[in-house]
Order: sequence, then C-alpha cells, then structure tokens
Amino acid sequence: MVIDRPRVKEKLEKELKLFEEKHPRSKALFERAKANFIDGVPMNWMVKWAGSYPIFVDRGEGAYFTDVDGNRFIDFCLGDTGSMTGHAPEGAVPAIVERIKNGVTFMLPTEDAIWVGEALTKRFGLPYWQVAISATDANRFSLRLARHITKRKYVLVFNYSYHGTVDEAFITLKDGVAESRSGNIGPQVDPTQTTKVIEFNDIEALEKALAPGDVACVLAEPAMTNIGIIHPEPGYLEALREMTRRTGTLLIYDETHTMCAGPGGYTGAYGLKPDMLTVGKAIGGGIPTAVYGFSEEVAKRMRGLISLEDSDTGGIGGTLAGNALSMAAMRATLENVLTEEAFERNIALAKRFAEGVESVIEEKRLPWIVKRLGCRTEYWFRETPPRNGGEAAAAVDFELDRYMHLYALNRGILMTPFHNMALISSQTAVEDVDYHTEVFRQSVESLLE
Repeated sequence: MVIDRPRVKEKLEKELKLFEEKHPRSKALFERAKANFIDGVPMNWMVKWAGSYPIFVDRGEGAYFTDVDGNRFIDFCLGDTGSMTGHAPEGAVPAIVERIKNGVTFMLPTEDAIWVGEALTKRFGLPYWQVAISATDANRFSLRLARHITKRKYVLVFNYSYHGTVDEAFITLKDGVAESRSGNIGPQVDPTQTTKVIEFNDIEALEKALAPGDVACVLAEPAMTNIGIIHPEPGYLEALREMTRRTGTLLIYDETHTMCAGPGGYTGAYGLKPDMLTVGKAIGGGIPTAVYGFSEEVAKRMRGLISLEDSDTGGIGGTLAGNALSMAAMRATLENVLTEEAFERNIALAKRFAEGVESVIEEKRLPWIVKRLGCRTEYWFRETPPRNGGEAAAAVDFELDRYMHLYALNRGILMTPFHNMALISSQTAVEDVDYHTEVFRQSVESLLE
C-alpha cells in the first residue's frame, strides 16, 4: 500500500485547522510569550511539536495531563523519558514535598545520598558514583575524566547517537566522512578534532577506530534510541567490550533512554560490564538530576589525580549537583516507583501497544515496522529494521511524522515531538493503549481513503 503524498499535505492542513480550534488559549499564551521568549518558548525545541504552536499545560497526574484549554491527554511522550515515572508519582511526591519544606540545597550531603549510592550499585553493578543535574552534565564530566585518566585525545561515538548537548556527540558521517552534524549551533571546537564517529553494529569500523590507541573512551547507548530504536546485533556489545579492554579504551554506557529496559537499564537487564555509566531524567521522578558511575578499576585510577586544592576548579561538578532535593527525589523514585514490579507491568503494556500497531500495519498492508525496547515502543515508515544511525536517518519522514502526531494530538494522545515513540508509565491503562491502536487505525485510514 502506497501513501498518497498530496493527500498527506491536504490532511495535515485540515488537522492544523482543527488544532487551532481546540487550543485558542494556548495560542493566546504563545503570542504573549513571544514578547519575552525567543520563538515564544522557554526552551528552543519546544517549537517542534506538531501543531501550529506548543500546547500550554495546566496540570498533570499519572499518565495524563490537561492543557489550559481544558483538553485532557493520554501522555505517551512523558517528557521524552523525564516523566517515565508518570506525572507527580505518588511514591515520590511526599518525600519531595517534605524535602522542599526542609531546604533543598546546602553543598553538603544528606543521608539520602548513601541510600541512593547503595541502590545504584545494586541496579547497575558499578561500586562508585557521583551526581550531576542532567545526563548531559554526567556525560560531559565522564568524558573529562576519561581523557584525564587515559591521556588520550579522542572520544568515539556512533552516527546519530544521542547524549544530550555534549559537544563531542554533534558529529555525523556524510558519504563515509565525519563532519559537524546539521543544526550544531556555534560549536566551541570542530567535533572532528575531538571525536571519531562510526556506524553502530559495524565491528570492522570499530576495530579500525580503536586500533591507533588514541581513543580515551567510547560513549554509547547500549541500544540506540534517539534516531529510533536500533538494537545491537548478536555479539556486537561483546565485541565492543573486548576491543575496548584490549586497546585500553574506557567504555561508557549512557542509560538515560535505555533505562526503559528495566530497573537497571539495559546494563542490568543484559549483565553488561561498562567502565563508566551515566543515567538521568527518569531517576528523579521529574526532578532534574543525573548520576555517573565508575568501576573499581576506574575509581583506583581517579584517586589522587585531582588535588584537594583544585577539586572545585576541574570543570566537574556544580553548585547544585548532589543537592538535597535531588537525592530525596532519587531515593523515593528508585525505592517506590521504578521497581521491578512496575517494569514488568509497563513492559507487558508496551508489548500490547506494539501488537496493536502491528495489527493495523498488517491489516492495511503497509511497508512499516514496529520496534520495542522495554516499555518504549515506536513505529517506522520502512519495511526492515535499520541496523545503524545512517539507515535510520534515511528513513525519517518529517511530513508524515508530523501528520501522524497531530492526528493523535487532536484526539487526545501526545506522542514524542520527533519520531513515533511511546513510553508506558505505571499509570498508563490498558484502555489507553487500546485507544491509541484505534486512533492509529483511523489516522492510517484517513490517508488511504
């Protein structure tokens, strides 16, 4: 079955009109915001939503939120993992509120920090940890430490990887040649001078990149997510671990998105052994925080490399890092929300979500596929799974993405503002998943009439 492209344009215009009819107050607030915020938003990529302007939120609870026009939505975006716990999770809110009442930041540790460190070790297997405000910072600090320890110049990332706003990750391959990624605003340094980039699942390219012995670390998601879910092929992560050890290269896994795989992320689910690990977003139940962990060997190499006198000027840390509120939020979230039982439930619902979408694709004979990682599911406008970032990027269809997102949004479903990804929280209901399947069917049928 072939999608009629003129029909996509026609239907998109119709959905944009419906969107504006449903969100007049959001439009008024957006116009007002332009007086003080660039492009009318407090954070630049809030403009990327499918409508004519972003929806302004009034409140959220569990797997739902209500906008300022009174429209209620099933939230499958969930802050792009930041609210994977659900909004205002009951298991975390009381501890967060209590901490706010008693002070949120002191530049001193609280007892919650000890509990969090012990819990992180049980989940991810690494014995030592530090805290940051965001996963981007955790990644930045990890790269600094890796270069400091190894005395090597380069970082290795995968094409179309995602590691927040880390400078080194804004690099891509064009016709096999590394270059700064499109949209990279004012790079401090040309990333080709700091970073090597290869395609995921390419063992030969990995061997070639690491062979000179000049790579400090590999920074990677154990399964790619931000260009869409790309699973490692059998044996690839084992090869990555063997080669990094053999060449003296540190292996850093970024679990910020792959936390969806289970309580210990992909690392815990598959028994991986990284040298360092970073994770943010969901672990604070919505409160900004992140952590980065170290193996025993890395910790030994770190000790004594930074003097007490220079410990506050090394480019690592921050006044708010490890604050009391972050620690309380992480403790409550890890203890009461991101539990084994919650993941079992959420993953089962994600399977139902995937099966529902697949049933429509099969019924309508569409050349599309569905991918899933834990409680994260998405559908692709291509016939076969991509094996790397380059193949995934080539399949992106911005216009069709926008139409599918907007059709769902106008019917009370929020997907991520990029790709077609849905997350399941502990408050997402079976009825929510089945409703999405029905709306997905309707959106497809509207294009095939």
